Amino acid sequence: MSETTTVDPARERLLAAVAALPQRPGVYRFLDGAGAVLYVGKARSLRKRVASYFQKDHGGTRIGVMVERIAAVETTVVRSEAEALLLENNLIKALAPKFNILFRDDKSYPYLKLVSGAAAGEAALPASRFPRVAYYRGAVDKRHRYFGPYPTAWAVKESIQLIQKVFRLRTCEDTVFANRSRPCLLYQIRRCSGPCVGLVSADDYARDVADTERFLRGQTQEVLDDLQRRMMAHAQALQYEQAAQLRDQIGSLSRVLHQQAVDESSFGATSKDVDILAVRVKGGRACVNLAMVRGGRHLGDRAYFPTHVDDGSAWSEGTSPEVAVLEAFIVQHYLDGFVPPQLVTSHAVDPALLAAVGEHSGVKLVAQHQPREQRRTWLEMAESGAELALARLLAEEGSQRERTRALADVLGLDVPDLDTLRIECFDISHTAGEATQASCVVFENHQMQSAQYRRFNIDGITGGDDYAAMRQVLTRRYAKLAEVLASGGSDARMPDLVLVDGGRGQVAMAREVFAELGLDLSLIVGVEKGEGRKVGLEELVFADGRDKVSLAPDSAALMLVAQIRDEAHRFAITGMRARRASARVGGSKLEEIPGVGPKKRSRLLQRFGGARGVAQASVDDLASVDGISRPLAEEIYRVLH
Repeated sequence: MSETTTVDPARERLLAAVAALPQRPGVYRFLDGAGAVLYVGKARSLRKRVASYFQKDHGGTRIGVMVERIAAVETTVVRSEAEALLLENNLIKALAPKFNILFRDDKSYPYLKLVSGAAAGEAALPASRFPRVAYYRGAVDKRHRYFGPYPTAWAVKESIQLIQKVFRLRTCEDTVFANRSRPCLLYQIRRCSGPCVGLVSADDYARDVADTERFLRGQTQEVLDDLQRRMMAHAQALQYEQAAQLRDQIGSLSRVLHQQAVDESSFGATSKDVDILAVRVKGGRACVNLAMVRGGRHLGDRAYFPTHVDDGSAWSEGTSPEVAVLEAFIVQHYLDGFVPPQLVTSHAVDPALLAAVGEHSGVKLVAQHQPREQRRTWLEMAESGAELALARLLAEEGSQRERTRALADVLGLDVPDLDTLRIECFDISHTAGEATQASCVVFENHQMQSAQYRRFNIDGITGGDDYAAMRQVLTRRYAKLAEVLASGGSDARMPDLVLVDGGRGQVAMAREVFAELGLDLSLIVGVEKGEGRKVGLEELVFADGRDKVSLAPDSAALMLVAQIRDEAHRFAITGMRARRASARVGGSKLEEIPGVGPKKRSRLLQRFGGARGVAQASVDDLASVDGISRPLAEEIYRVLH
């Protein structure tokens, strides 16, 4: 008797669509049954690459889980692999697919900037003739010269200190420069040559600027040779003071180079800007450690931790997880940013990928994964940094997981997967009733999810009524969600726990709101201050009638509750202060009203307790203030409303 095999018609249609894909380069997108994008990839041949996902059993790996969920495939055909790489990167950043390796998009690298200064003729000694050195973040301006990027702000500031010490360039703003009548303290401690008061000629200062640029580009030996020649020339001319200054410059620069341990022979003839990339994968997490060398100087490193990493398998046949992570980093990090001409990598990467990145950026990108001499030392340092950073991350996540598990056990939370445990916490903040604001912070996947934080401006209540504020914020947060749940909405989900910062009063108010909305009262837990309001003595209060729970000060569960509560408090306070400042600065509108000078404005603010009180006052109230006529009161009321 023959066996009957049941074939899923939807799966058959999907495989038929895959078989019909063109053998051309392009980008493919896997979608689930709800139309959500699961994965974005690029391919030299769309048909061959996409079909490879369905030609074998991937088991319970991350790829296997994804393949089981694929309901449709969308493709975009492009002309070249470089175009596919660019489109893939844009789609990954825009869609953040669940199964792609994702790095946080960080465009905030700092630079060292040589600022050309003010326009010539603005001062007796125009600032434009004496460029200043400055720390900079943001879009570059072609009028100035930039060096970097640097891995950290500290690296930039350290470089500025070296430039001050060796070349004595100014760091003051142009407005300060133009109004100096005597040299500042930096001149006294030999960190500036005093161009603001004419203590250095424009030609000598320009030579120091040129030496600085050569130093930042790595032409250190040329700078030293030039300084040596100038020192000997001054000595032969019996100009011993100038020779001594140059001697000190040479000594300072030599010490810098010795500390950096630069081996000139390890560099090519044309480039001394190198990025060193080391990757480590362990425990389902990965770390890419990026070390930067600029002008032959090692400036430090920065660790990156991508999401959606599988250390058991890779996305491409024959590709290790380390290579998959490294290639994802190169694409996402360099396509839209500064591209150094050379990379040193802990693993070999696809030359075609490097060529595509280089073609897009206009830089011929070369990668070396088995370096020698100094670069080998730098790579070993980067690898060690990656291992340490990943071990620290895993330890922190392990500790956070233990806290999550401890809290779930204490509260008896029925959550099948602790990775999905979601906690929302609310806090109220105001200053004597002014600028009341509520915060909602979210804890999920064992960490705070700052992108999901929300602030609520609280209006229409008596100032200082925290209970009314709590009622308003909980109603606004959960009313629509309750309606969706009541109508059977499948996408709606309540948090597993709702924390409110407060004791029985706040919990009672939250209970009323949840009862009116038909929500589960057992979700509500209040964090009540302990005896003397001391940290570590907090108690948990329940809305469903359970007895209060007191946790030991060293309890992992209490540590997590305190962490979430403190974050809600911080977020509420910063929002309240910003709103209060905005409200008070709103008093500046009074300055725009003709006839309201400093004295009348001061009287109004004092009479009504601030700009908010002035805005709430009637025309009659405004006219009752000394010096405010009826027509002026009507004008003030009109402007503020």
